[in-house]
Amino acid sequence: MTPTTAPDADPMPQPPAQPDLDACCGNGCEPCIFELYDLEMERYRQALRAWRARHPEAPQANG
Repeated sequence: MTPTTAPDADPMPQPPAQPDLDACCGNGCEPCIFELYDLEMERYRQALRAWRARHPEAPQANG
């Protein structure tokens, strides 16, 4: 039997998957897949800042 660990109630946010460069159709979609990715990255950055404020003991990544 494998010991189970309780899931982290406040896991560190993970960045969204970056779309491939060829994922854009080039037809000027509104919004473009890369614009959506940029919005998701901004939400991720905000969530990460908030998470780090709640977890000051967590190591800070360079970058």
